[in-house]
Order: sequence, then C-alpha cells, then structure tokens
Amino acid sequence: MKAVILAGGKGTRLRPYTTVIPKPLLPIGDYPILEIILFQLRHFGIDEVILAVGHMAQLFQAFFQHGERYGLKISYSFETGPLGTAGPLSLLIGQMDEDFFIMNGDLLTTLNYRKMFEYHRQHKAAATIGLYEREVKIDFGVVETGQDSELERYTEKPTFSFKVSMGVNVLNPDMIRPYITDKKHLDLPDLMMLLHNNGHPVFCYSEPCYWLDIGRFEDYEKANEIFESRKQDFIPDKKYL
Repeated sequence: MKAVILAGGKGTRLRPYTTVIPKPLLPIGDYPILEIILFQLRHFGIDEVILAVGHMAQLFQAFFQHGERYGLKISYSFETGPLGTAGPLSLLIGQMDEDFFIMNGDLLTTLNYRKMFEYHRQHKAAATIGLYEREVKIDFGVVETGQDSELERYTEKPTFSFKVSMGVNVLNPDMIRPYITDKKHLDLPDLMMLLHNNGHPVFCYSEPCYWLDIGRFEDYEKANEIFESRKQDFIPDKKYL
C-alpha cells in the first residue's frame, strides 16, 4: 500500500513555532508529528510513502531520508507553488497503479488504517473520506428568532455535534485521474464533489478512535498531553518506543 502525505504547508497558525520548523516536524513527546504517523502507517501495512513537500522541503529530506529506519520506501514530490490539498496529485498520479491514501501530515490519531483501506476496497469506491464525530461547544446563549424578530428558541451554551473530515482519505487512481489537471490548484473537498457529481461512488468511513488536528496552539498542547498519557495507543509497534 502507498500513502501520499501532504507536508507542504507553512503552518501559519502555529507561528512562531513554525517560523524555523515545518508543522509536521514539531515534536509530540519525543517524536515529530510526522514520525508518529510513519510508525503507524508501517504497522498497518503501508510500505511506500510519498511526502508532498514545499516549504522547508530540505528539512524533511534530512530527517526522514529514504525511510530505511522505518522499514518504508520514502520519496519526495516537490511543489514550486501552492497547489491545494489535491493539486499535488498532478505531480505524481502517474506513479499510482493502485488505491492509495492521501492524508495530512499534522494529525494525531489511533485510526486503524488497514480497516479503512479494506472498507474502501470492499465498496469499490472512487474515494473514501475518514470521518470523526466532533463536538463543538458554543460559549454563548444562542437565540433563534422567527418573523418580526419574535423569540422562538433560547439555548444557553449549547453543544453541537458534527461529522468532520479527519484529513485521511483513500483514492482510486483510475477514477480520479480525469479530474487531476497538471499543476492546477485543487482542494480535496472539490475533488470529492467532482467525483460525486459525476456519478463516482464516494464513501465515508468512521470507527471508534481518537483524532486531533494539530492546527492551533491549544491543539498542540492537548496533543502533547494526550500522547504522553497514551503513548502505546499511538505507537503500536513497541520497538519504536
């Protein structure tokens, strides 16, 4: 199995940390975020990883090299300008001869990648989106009004539940190839809707697991706390602990 990991962003929301180091290389406990992901992918049977890099690309090459110490084959795809979250596929779609993962390089999860891949293959999907149930608490009283501004409902600090993308997807290269334009900016939500609107099956996958997107300072602090308390859940292969 192959995985494309998106690691070309500048991580502006985590400045000044990301001024000198790319977000996927920020440490969680004793390991860079991306290294934890590589441990997990290898454990679940992925043997080849392509890092889609741009900003500070040389640091990724220096740290991960060709992946020998992880039991992986790691190669690099270089962006000369922003291509979005699906656009980088235009640089490497020719290398894809079977279904593959495309995912963010800055997330912390206990997702079983093998189960997700098997689900995708069983459904013969063009694409499968990993979903997570996320609760969002509103710290204000939410007021709903009707006609003439008459009160209909007043809820104090409600909590809403949403299904959100985990930033982990599986794609079928043959089905997506017609929608990947050479070096053109394209985001994954747009690609998913193109597939759906043109009659290609797009499925969603979820399972009981932990997931956190590390995009803000509070997320980064929480990721470190959770990782230290559940290290074996995030690094299932004990030889890396």
